[in-house]
Amino acid sequence: MPGSTVAKLLVDTLESVGVRRIYGVVGDSLNGITDCLRKENGIEWIGVRHEEVAAFAAGAEAHLTGSLAVCAGSCGPGNLHLINGLYDCHRSRVPVLAIAAQVPSRELGSNYFQETRPDRLFRECSCYCEPIDHASQMPRVLELAIRSAVGQRGVAVVALPGDIALAEAPEASPLALGARPEVRPSEPQIAKLAETLDKGTKVTILAGAGCAGARAELIATAGALQAPIVHALRGKEYIEYDNPFDVGMTGLLGFSSGYYAIMDADVLLVLGTDFPYSQFYPKHATVAQVDIRPENLGRRGRLDLGLVGDVKTTLSALIPMLRKRTDTRHLEKALAHYTKTRKGLDDLAAGVPGRRPIHPQFLVRTLDELSSADAVFTCDVGLPTLWAARYIHMNGQRRLIGSFNHGSMASAMPQAIGAQIAFPRKQVVCLSGDGGFSMLMGDLLTIRQRKLPVKIVVFNNGALGFVELEMKVAGLLEYGTTLDNPDFAQMARAMGIYGARVEDPGELVATAKAFLACEGPAVLDVVVNRQELAMPPKIQFDQMKGFTLYMVDAVLNGRGDEIIELARTNLWR
Repeated sequence: MPGSTVAKLLVDTLESVGVRRIYGVVGDSLNGITDCLRKENGIEWIGVRHEEVAAFAAGAEAHLTGSLAVCAGSCGPGNLHLINGLYDCHRSRVPVLAIAAQVPSRELGSNYFQETRPDRLFRECSCYCEPIDHASQMPRVLELAIRSAVGQRGVAVVALPGDIALAEAPEASPLALGARPEVRPSEPQIAKLAETLDKGTKVTILAGAGCAGARAELIATAGALQAPIVHALRGKEYIEYDNPFDVGMTGLLGFSSGYYAIMDADVLLVLGTDFPYSQFYPKHATVAQVDIRPENLGRRGRLDLGLVGDVKTTLSALIPMLRKRTDTRHLEKALAHYTKTRKGLDDLAAGVPGRRPIHPQFLVRTLDELSSADAVFTCDVGLPTLWAARYIHMNGQRRLIGSFNHGSMASAMPQAIGAQIAFPRKQVVCLSGDGGFSMLMGDLLTIRQRKLPVKIVVFNNGALGFVELEMKVAGLLEYGTTLDNPDFAQMARAMGIYGARVEDPGELVATAKAFLACEGPAVLDVVVNRQELAMPPKIQFDQMKGFTLYMVDAVLNGRGDEIIELARTNLWR
């Protein structure tokens, strides 16, 4: 491209592979790129107020579309702000390219104003991270970055000095991306897996996000084995709905039915999940695992048989080899336990007019019932994720995303921005904790400026609620967790955004209906119970001991009213 700049070559290459927008905050080291975007009109610049939001928003777009998404940060502090969001993208295995602008190339190594080393800083949260030190490296470095992000499903980072972006670009050929391959274990390995499963009398399946696109094969496998299916959190949106074998979720946020279906098994088949909590794996069962990533095999505990392959292709080859079972006792026991557990959870999701504050379970169940059939839900880490996992129902059209692997606060609203921009006609419902919402609250202005019809629900319990719960379980009095919040609805109205606040359960349904039905962005500030307990599927002795110590300390320190409120909230409902 004689006479063309490196920046233009970058923009043209991104457009050729289907990129439609770049999220970021402008800065002089990005001028070459942003000026090309202004002239070309092929890729839209999505300006945000904080670069961390740009990374989270790009990650949400990549998660929901499966396609490459892009964010950018100016030199030094600008691109450094991307890092937390990029960690989340990389650990969630979504394809994101980050453009980290750099100081003028002639100043590198001189401790220049805003000089950092992006090629070192981002190496831990990327599958490819390289600088462009000369115009001749384009487009090769960019192409390698794109192929790495798309092929490995992760983050790629290109560090580009502002002066090189304005330099003349070399000749370039069109970039062609190949399709993702099917990966299937060898025939003897699949036969060994079938033999292992056939030896079991009580087989349980633990399925995760790697089962996306393999729903029919998963259900057929469970049918042949008469096996209950337990889903990990990231597998919820693909596995839970219309599934006659689903017995709920396991893990710290899960159900007792999911936990016991795994612990009662003599063979556990782990499919497409790197579920991290070793205490929720069985100690004596035979464990077989299928994963596209070899590094995931056996990472969380003992493994008897590991196969590298994608779940859909592997199960398609496995199913004809399985002996069809007629003994349904293990499955029926797990399903009966799930029915009982589900009823117990649903009974907690109630509200009595006049009895304040509102139970968060009632809030999420109400939102679940009122939201559209194809809504996208984003949720902050901690209690909003827990209640979403238990009370938001998937149906094959809805989506649920959050910082489920990285566990970052403040992800819900930025991810809602990316979701709404990528799908402007879908309803996007953001479940924000008051701590997470206030952490990146400045980008509520981005939502207002772009008139994005995101519906933001703030769980206002005046505390970092999940942290408080962890302190209580550890036998500690909560400390440093109180949040003195404003009326978030009034704040929203001051910005020109629809805002509503609800404190009484009797007013919740009508207020939520109006909130979801309004045009444009909206904030619903819901005062929820600070003392709500979120019980794990299995209570350990150390947890009981810690909670007892907490109650004793609370009384001895003159905080006995907290114990009374705790009992009133969780026992006298």
